Amino acid sequence: MKKIFLSFIIIGFTLTSCDDELTIYPETSLSSETFYKTEADFQQAVNGAYVPLRSIVNDRAWLLGEMHSDNTYYARNVLFGSTEQQEDIADFAIPSDNGVTTNTHVTNQYILDYQIIARVNQITTTIDDADFDANAKKNLKGQALFLRGYAYFELVRYFGSVPLHLEPVTNRQEAALPLSPAEDIYAQIIKDVQEATQLLPPKSKQEAGRITSGAAKTLLANVYIVQKRWAEAETLLKEVVNSGEYALMPNYADAFSNNDSNKNNIESVFEVQFKEGAEGLNGNFLYQFMPRPITAEELVTITGTSNPQPRSGEGNNIPTPDIIAAYEEGDLRKNASIDSIQISQSGWKDGIYPYIKKYAKTHSLDGNHGMNWPIYRYSEVLLFLAEALNEQGKSGEALPYLMQVRSRAGLGNPIGDLTDAIFRERRVELAFENKRWFDLVRTGRAIPVITAYGERIKANPQDYYYQEGAEPRGNAFSNISLLYALPASEADLSPNF
Repeated sequence: MKKIFLSFIIIGFTLTSCDDELTIYPETSLSSETFYKTEADFQQAVNGAYVPLRSIVNDRAWLLGEMHSDNTYYARNVLFGSTEQQEDIADFAIPSDNGVTTNTHVTNQYILDYQIIARVNQITTTIDDADFDANAKKNLKGQALFLRGYAYFELVRYFGSVPLHLEPVTNRQEAALPLSPAEDIYAQIIKDVQEATQLLPPKSKQEAGRITSGAAKTLLANVYIVQKRWAEAETLLKEVVNSGEYALMPNYADAFSNNDSNKNNIESVFEVQFKEGAEGLNGNFLYQFMPRPITAEELVTITGTSNPQPRSGEGNNIPTPDIIAAYEEGDLRKNASIDSIQISQSGWKDGIYPYIKKYAKTHSLDGNHGMNWPIYRYSEVLLFLAEALNEQGKSGEALPYLMQVRSRAGLGNPIGDLTDAIFRERRVELAFENKRWFDLVRTGRAIPVITAYGERIKANPQDYYYQEGAEPRGNAFSNISLLYALPASEADLSPNF
């Protein structure tokens, strides 16, 4: 199977009448009628369905899932001005009107998820009729169904009701579907991912970096956990644990990809693939996470590049005092996850900022790196399983799974209520992996936690990277809601929202 890095051929879908038997397609052009025929065609099409994941995790998910929580904040630079779109997300101050918003990051997340869905719909409507190896067909179809399920899982958790597209869009009228209730979206996600679990091979028999049956079962278990279907989640998660395909890396820091090595390791259930270089497959999220303004000499101590360049503007995704305080004494994950750097040009206190260390791997090219992004790790499987068991009153069974995670971190048995202990463990184990906001929402903690967090920022802005004399904007924490408003640009094209 061709590598997942293979660039997707841009296909121009030509609309033609199926009743016209004399229609002739130029031999040099590609269309849906001529392309979706061979195994190689579907390999390329599935590769193309993976592609938007890079933009999602590199540019969007950390904004909407991590900086839109109490784990990270932006580092204000009053000399630069403002980056209002990011600040609105971090400050829970996204302007909306009649359920829609013009926020660029919200809009792009929506568009990217529907790019995945549109590409998968072309695959699922044609692959069954194609004539090639049955096992290869099952594998490719399973990957496609997972991707569509994952995209809809993002959409329903971000927006609630969204249009449910399951067929290729061939005209403007088909593009403007009404909003489907969240329960219908969840039903489709479950249908897609259940089928994917049956079609996909295990990790040991799958090409590295591609979706596996273990990844599909983990996603499906995640969906069930959101729905509080604990017993069904337990069954799936035990299958993943008992498969023998996964284990914790002995050292927490080694669970994360290096620039060009340690990718898709034994702890990785699914991660988005990046590759340093000029092929357009690289990431730059590490640079987006840096406090600013940072000089080239300061930045190179983290990146190790041969051509470091200074960065101005404002920093994003900076660890908050809240997440730093959340680590227990002796937790080995703290030093593996967070470090600090002194910024000489900063006007904030002494200029010593924390930054996310777990992705800070040395690489060659400034602004261009190849670290993969984790979507699911085996440690989360263990924590999901502990939660599912505990919620069914099986705390004795749950504790050993929790302790596998804590023991690697150098910690003993948790103190206090096990439900709270599992929730706290998820925060530090999965810090900066875009899980926090979703955890707050699904456990009913989002409004009280973020309200209190906002009050702390407004009361002590200098503790949250505001320079002396600066303070949060008047609209900060004025729109704490569980869902994002839908994109206004999409509403302009549809009469349905």
